[in-house]
Amino acid sequence: MMELLTSPEAWAALLTLTALEIVLGIDNVIFLSVIVSRIPEPQATRARQIGLLLALVFRILLLSILVWLIGLTAPVITIKNLALSWRDIILIAGGMFLIAKATHEIHTEVDAHQHGREERSPASAFLLVIMQIIVIDMVFSLDSIITAIGMSQDLEIMVAAVVIACIVMYVSSGPVSRFVAEHPTTKMLALAFLVLIGVALVADGFKFHIPRGYIYFAITFSAAVEFFNVLAKRNRRRTAAK
Repeated sequence: MMELLTSPEAWAALLTLTALEIVLGIDNVIFLSVIVSRIPEPQATRARQIGLLLALVFRILLLSILVWLIGLTAPVITIKNLALSWRDIILIAGGMFLIAKATHEIHTEVDAHQHGREERSPASAFLLVIMQIIVIDMVFSLDSIITAIGMSQDLEIMVAAVVIACIVMYVSSGPVSRFVAEHPTTKMLALAFLVLIGVALVADGFKFHIPRGYIYFAITFSAAVEFFNVLAKRNRRRTAAK
């Protein structure tokens, strides 16, 4: 442990891996912000906290079973010339879940009548949100930890990077969720992001890698445009009030 603390290479690996884990955690934060907006605020806060705690637990558990996790990359199914591993199957299933969930939410936002018919009791709505968070946390955790394994050989560094990234996710999830709740147009944008991320996960599962830099640039650019749009609306509202 002391060797790691005094090693510049170890600190560089920690900073690089932490930054990457934070970027990968953006998907988690976006999904949590959208999914908890369906339930009242006290429950939404609790669901968000549970979701982020589960994200940390899943990542630590996966790191503790590295041998099994590395085995997930071994081919288990071959379709013509395409060999799929358990990791690929999980990514495909998780990506399809994200696409289906985001598409359903978009349809619900557009069709107000359907939204009215889908009202549930607070308890059942909270349980449904937690179940969806568990499913998507498992997918994002798997992708995150396999990335961590590929970048570092030291378990201590991987655990530290994951914990720091989850703390950053926890701190940022509240403001992001409030912003999405206060500005309905941003929710539609967030849902579009989830569709994009789902497509990327499915493509990765089928061995067609879409560079994440392109995806995160598109998300950042769109979010910046929406931010200025919200700012312009707020300024027009203040001017009209005067």
